[in-house]
Order: sequence, then structure tokens, then C-alpha cells
Amino acid sequence: MSVLTAALAMAPAAVLVWRTLLAIAIFGTFSSAIFLLMVVGAVLRFRRIARLAARSAAAIPASSLPPVTILKPVHGMEPRLLENLESFFQQDYPDYEIVFGARGETNPALRVVDELREKYPRVKCRIVFSGPPEWPNAKVFSLDKMIAATANDYFIISDSDVRVGRDFLRNVIAPLLDPQIGLATCLYRGVPAPSFWSGLEALGMSVEMTSGVLVADMIEGMRFALGPVIVTRRDALEKIGGIRATADYYSDDFVIGNLVWAAGYKVVLSHYPVNHVLVPSSFQRTFGHQLRWMTSTRFSRPLGHLGSGLTFAMPFGLLGLVAASALKHFWLGVALLAVALVNRLVQPVAVGWGVVRDPRAFYNCWLYPLRDLFGFVTWAGSYFSSKFLWRGEIYRFSRGGKIIAQRKAE
Repeated sequence: MSVLTAALAMAPAAVLVWRTLLAIAIFGTFSSAIFLLMVVGAVLRFRRIARLAARSAAAIPASSLPPVTILKPVHGMEPRLLENLESFFQQDYPDYEIVFGARGETNPALRVVDELREKYPRVKCRIVFSGPPEWPNAKVFSLDKMIAATANDYFIISDSDVRVGRDFLRNVIAPLLDPQIGLATCLYRGVPAPSFWSGLEALGMSVEMTSGVLVADMIEGMRFALGPVIVTRRDALEKIGGIRATADYYSDDFVIGNLVWAAGYKVVLSHYPVNHVLVPSSFQRTFGHQLRWMTSTRFSRPLGHLGSGLTFAMPFGLLGLVAASALKHFWLGVALLAVALVNRLVQPVAVGWGVVRDPRAFYNCWLYPLRDLFGFVTWAGSYFSSKFLWRGEIYRFSRGGKIIAQRKAE
């Protein structure tokens, strides 16, 4: 048989492959368009609810606001740490304290804390040393010690890379005055460091993360929390067995929200977005962080994570262009790619600007198609490994999102 004859014999099989890929591309383009419509509907719903919630919070007299403890674990120096922590010392709130948690006195972040304590002597503030962690999740181990050191019943758990406005406390604590609500959590806008990859990651925080949360809240209500800010009460924590119930998980934020919801309380999404401040980042660091988060989601919510693959647009648009061109339907491929591009230009404006008020999501919307591709790559990569590096330790994900320490990183 000649080479030409063999090539002709292979042609029908090749055509079938390209047709299958084109069908996948068309289906994915359709599913991502449906997701965008759901996102827009969720945005309109959230904005309506947020306006009412903001008015309700503003109407609460100061005398009705309970004493609050802000729990702030710190882990070394970070860019803009002083600015981030200082925003919590500047709260317009009648009675609150800040409890910082650290492993030991050598933590360099404590120099910043001492500086702020001197600058704001009227703000109640103290430091709790946890010592070396005895649980897989070191932050949760520290939080357990911090909660035991305060007599207040209302808690704000917040990461050290979060910056807020002066009206943060009185806005986020308002839902917890309803005894049926056991936890509130906040959306966040990414604030990038001056590096390209940090900017791309921040764009994903403001748009991709927010989109998924809004749609989940619209479809089934909040059943999880977001790590930068968690607002809860002592009774809710005690009902789930204390903060230690999340000690074996990497995504302790997701787990605490899910446990509080399962315990019969309502979990709500606050109307008040906060700033999540990023550090300068290389491609390797950004990819590793995103892959770790995606892998955690795969183990925590396997079916939801699998379905999220159909919410990306650009991979299907590019696949459609290649497959349609191979089948000599070039303009069909161009149309599929154009639909994907428009999809991913609308989303950052509708969500990043329309909800969390991130100006970068508006004027950098042209970058979001690239962020969409990057997100798809890390989503696919999450299925190829269960090990990850976290604060100098090698861990492995196990069933349900639990983590198991493997060995010290070299």
C-alpha cells in the first residue's frame, strides 16, 4: 500500500476526531455562555441584597453593637503588612480588641504589631503565642489558643494580608446580631504587587472567585466561608466542636462554613468587600499557589470542581478555532473564538467592577481571557497530583480535603 493510500485510509478517522473536538468546543462555548448569564443574574441579585444590607447595618445604633474580638494570625513579614494591620486599628466601632497569634517571639511581624500598639494605645491589643503547631493546620492551632484567650462571644477571623475600611466592623458584624445566622463571610478584591503574575492572580480573585461564589449563593445559598474574613459567634463554634474541628484541613475556611451550615445555622455573604493584598510573584509561585487551591477544591468538592471545567470559555474557543479550521470551516472557528473573547471581556466588568469595585478589573478586562486560560490549566493540573508545599512542609491531600504532613521541605 502506498503512503498516499494509507493517508487516505486514515482520513475518515481524522475527520471523526476533529468533528468530536469541534462538538466539544461548541458544547463548552455554550456551557460557558450559560454560566456567564448565571453570573450576571447573580450579580443583579447580590447588588439588590447588598443595598438593603448596607442600609440595615447603618441603622443599627452604636449601643446595640456587641464587643468584638479580631483574631489575626501573623506569619512573618509581608509587603504592606503595616498598612494592612493598621486598617484594623482604625475601626469606627465602640468596643473591640485585636488578638494577634504567633508561634514565638522571633516572628518578625511582631515588630509591626508593637509599632501599631504604641501608635494606637486606645485600641485593646495583645499577642498570644501558640508554640509549635500540634495539628496539621498551623493557623487553626494558633486560632484555638487565641479564642481561648478572649471572653468576647463575637469573632472576626482575618488573614494578615487583608486591608479594610474604617466602617468594616460595624458592617460585617450586623448579620450576626440575628441568632439564626452563625457565620458571615466577605467577598474580596485582589490588590496586586507590581509584577505581571501577581496582577493576573489578583484579577482572578476579583472575577473568577467572586463569580463562583455569587452563583453558588444564588443556587443553593452559602454553605462555606471565604478565608480572608470569617465572622462568627462562640455558640456557633461550640456547636461544631470548636475551631479544632477544622484542624485537619487545608481549606479550613470552606470547612468551618460548611460545618456551621450543617449545624443548623444560616451562613450569609456580607455586602462588604475587602482588599486581599498580594505579594510580588513569579510564574512558578503563582502557578503553585493556584494549583494548590485548585487541588484543595478538587478534594473538598469533587463534583462541583469537575463541573467548573465547563465554566471556562477561552480553551473551548481556541479548540473550536483549531478544529473548525481543520475541517475547513474557518469562519465557524473564528465565531467560536469571538464568542469566548466577548464572554471573558464582559465577566470582569460585570463582576470585578460591578460587585467588588475593583478598577483593575475594568481597565484590565482585556487580560482576563489570559487569566481564563491560566485558570483552566491549573484546573486540569489539579487532577495530576495530591502533594503540595505549604510554609516549608510537604503535605498530601486526602479524602474530603484533609491534609497529611509528609516530610519537611529541603
